Amino acid sequence: MIALEGDFAYNFILGVMSAVNPCGFVLLPTYLIYFLGMELHPTATRASTLQRGLMVGSAVSSGFVGLFLIVGVITQSFTTAVRDNSKYLAFVVGLGLVAMGVLMLTGWKPRIAQPNVSVQRERTLRNMFLFGIAYAVASIGCTIGFVTSAVFGSVGRHGFVSGVFSIVLYGLGMASLVVALTVALAFAQIGIVTFLKKSFRFFDRISAVFVLLTGLYLTWYWYAAITERGSDGVTRRVDSLQSSVVNFLSDIGAVTLGIIFVAVIALALWFIRRPTQRQS
Repeated sequence: MIALEGDFAYNFILGVMSAVNPCGFVLLPTYLIYFLGMELHPTATRASTLQRGLMVGSAVSSGFVGLFLIVGVITQSFTTAVRDNSKYLAFVVGLGLVAMGVLMLTGWKPRIAQPNVSVQRERTLRNMFLFGIAYAVASIGCTIGFVTSAVFGSVGRHGFVSGVFSIVLYGLGMASLVVALTVALAFAQIGIVTFLKKSFRFFDRISAVFVLLTGLYLTWYWYAAITERGSDGVTRRVDSLQSSVVNFLSDIGAVTLGIIFVAVIALALWFIRRPTQRQS
């Protein structure tokens, strides 16, 4: 019988923390705001809204975790080089978000925000997967060291099976937080439909402003890292907020977080299945 060894709770919580890391922290609220604007359709049912929340959250998580797994496998021996050079890619991601935000303010709507039509839905999920990859690129400089040493390093310390289990738990930690937040936002949308319908015409601009500000922040953050200028008042405030979120999640603990995430996602699945059961 194969024995499982390792600090699995730590690997799960490490995955949760990767979603709120200092480098990519500002992308999480931007994604949630964008998802909310993307889902504001008057004909959307409760079940379809929650289903979309699960699918979109899973797509973003898959892009994020997928890139980290690939980079983690490739860079076992080159962690420092990847961490040092990822800042240039992250800087480009920031510039891309700035350009996207400016275009959105002029009225341009990216394909990611198209209505709920089957072909466009597939396109949206593909683009949200790419957003997850961009999220990972922006985050990788802050988290790749932990991933390779704590998560992938468990393969060498505790054996292949335990190592794979640690990697799976890391991915589940990140994915659970993002999917649960997306689903929770979908539940909130259901509860404040009247307000959201009145605010619908403003959400394109709100999304554009969030994307633009996120791009400006990431560009400045990684420009300071590249030029070694150090942090300033803005980055220190964001880092302080990020640290507060991390401490809050750490205080809750891996087991409690896991129970909360499972409960939120299970409730969403129950709501999605309920109409089908009534019709049968």
